[in-house]
Amino acid sequence: MFVDEVDIKVFAGDGGRGCLSFRREKFIPRGGPNGGDGGNGGSIFIIATHSKNTLVDFRFHPEFHATRGQHGQGSNKTGRNGDELEISVPIGTLIYVKSLETGTLEQLADLTEDGQRVLVARGGRGGRGNARFSTSTNRAPRRIETGEPGEKYLLQLQLKLVADLGIVGLPNAGKSTLIARVSAARPKIDNYPFTTLTPNLGVVRLSDDRSFVVADVPGLIKGAHAGHGLGHQFLRHLERTKVLLHLVDVSSTSDHNLVDDFDTIMSELHLFNKDLAMKPHLVAANKIDALNDFSRLIELETHVQSLGLTCYRISSVTGKGIQDLLEEIWKRLSLLSTTKETNQDEDAMSPLLHND
Repeated sequence: MFVDEVDIKVFAGDGGRGCLSFRREKFIPRGGPNGGDGGNGGSIFIIATHSKNTLVDFRFHPEFHATRGQHGQGSNKTGRNGDELEISVPIGTLIYVKSLETGTLEQLADLTEDGQRVLVARGGRGGRGNARFSTSTNRAPRRIETGEPGEKYLLQLQLKLVADLGIVGLPNAGKSTLIARVSAARPKIDNYPFTTLTPNLGVVRLSDDRSFVVADVPGLIKGAHAGHGLGHQFLRHLERTKVLLHLVDVSSTSDHNLVDDFDTIMSELHLFNKDLAMKPHLVAANKIDALNDFSRLIELETHVQSLGLTCYRISSVTGKGIQDLLEEIWKRLSLLSTTKETNQDEDAMSPLLHND
């Protein structure tokens, strides 16, 4: 089961209580205070790991409690600190603090790298024992501190898939068939709309040293940006992709206006997030093996080219045109990677260039 949004509760450990104690030794009738401090409560951390790809586990385990610090003891013995608790989540998880009163969200962290770790609830500080309060005027203090309570929060976890390529299109455009052909992913495939109800990830391997991750999200419909159909529940998974592949069903069994189909998806991307519509795009006219009226295809290609985009003719079933498309995708991804590295090098050199 794929789950990309859950609420969890985290309870850090309370600090241990300070100890009230005095020395009791033979021949020392008035021993001084020797009460130790309480231990600190355990804190809770969330860490990103590549070994997870869904938040489903949290549906069955929504609460997390770290252990409290032990109380202080006599002979100036400090209580043991509570154990830290580490919660593993998939790479691409956003963490929000959710208000109990209003339900509003405040972003705490965005975990985009393997091993990235963030503190979400700090353990309470241990209380001081009476030995801490001894002064020249008060040799036998009876004052101690109770430990501070650990922090507790209601958190919302949202998963945004991290992929190089995102495949978009109307329902039944052939997205799942394509990802099944080019990768080892095996999504459910059938000839009716909304067969795909969850995102699918696959790895495309062009050669030993050339590969990229592709994400297939459920089909979009008009009004998806406002939650219609499967809506923005899955549109957010496209936000981390580098390149978008727009799949259009051009088969004769589809009686839609192909230009309208294309414009519908482009409009939904723009309305949901303008940055999505500005991502590098490739367009693929899919199911050409089932196309009889080529005038519809030419009309689509003319429209796409007028927007400065390239339209590739492919068949996810027969494999026709797919290798050329994959090579072009790799070129686009490599260009983006090179541009990013160049910009990083320029940023690193900038302080040196301005240091006269």
